[in-house]
Amino acid sequence: MTQEAQKTPAAPATPAAPAAKKQHRMLKISILRFNPQDPESVPHMQTYELEESDSMTLFIALNELRDTQDPTLQFDFVCRAGICGSCAMMINGKPGLACRTLTRDLPTEFTLAPLPAFELIGDLSVNTGKWMRNMSERMETWVHMKEEEVDLRKKEVPMDPQLAEDIYVLDRCVECGCCIAGCGTVRIRPDFVGGVGINKIARFRLDPRDTRNDADYYDIVGDESGVFGCMSLLACHDFCPKELPLKTQIAFIRRKMAEQGMGNYDKVLPTQKKSIPIKPITQ
Repeated sequence: MTQEAQKTPAAPATPAAPAAKKQHRMLKISILRFNPQDPESVPHMQTYELEESDSMTLFIALNELRDTQDPTLQFDFVCRAGICGSCAMMINGKPGLACRTLTRDLPTEFTLAPLPAFELIGDLSVNTGKWMRNMSERMETWVHMKEEEVDLRKKEVPMDPQLAEDIYVLDRCVECGCCIAGCGTVRIRPDFVGGVGINKIARFRLDPRDTRNDADYYDIVGDESGVFGCMSLLACHDFCPKELPLKTQIAFIRRKMAEQGMGNYDKVLPTQKKSIPIKPITQ
């Protein structure tokens, strides 16, 4: 008998058992509802139930709620990538971005509310743009130059790479309002500029194209509605979704404004355009 004849036929392959369907959680989302444009509307909590899906963010969950359950639900979004800051809201009592928050990191039952300190449009939608515009006009958040007319054909003076990087780090602010929503001083002083305002001063103080000095900055933020109003609770630093070094900038600007204000208000102290140690962004 040949070797081939001695081989036994192979047994038919057993079909693989179907994979068990993954069980998803049933979320209970309580949302603070109120429409200030409707005279009959009163603030109330409304609870929705929604089946969680893989890699679901709050942005996805809210859109699914609005598409399938309640088309009147109001909230803001634009980029869906943590760049515009439009979807900021209070998530279980803490400010954050809906598009950067995964539901798997939250309990089965959680609450959503609009950011405080801003004008309410409706439900989770607030007018952060109005607040930020007023702050920017007060802080004069643009490059101040001595030349009345800028020659756009003129070659720009090269900037130190490290200084340019530090300016970029501070310029990553998306004006989402999370720092203002978490700020204790804003509750006491509604005119307080918060971490976002002080960060902008720090950014332009670094910029060698800005010809202002510390005496000019002192006139802007050298009071209790500016850097001296900060109580150093540093919730702004903790809740910043872009992980900006706000506590470092607040301490630095406060020290420089104190140096300018203590017996030197009539003098223009040297304003060095150099970088300070900033923790590198790892994300």
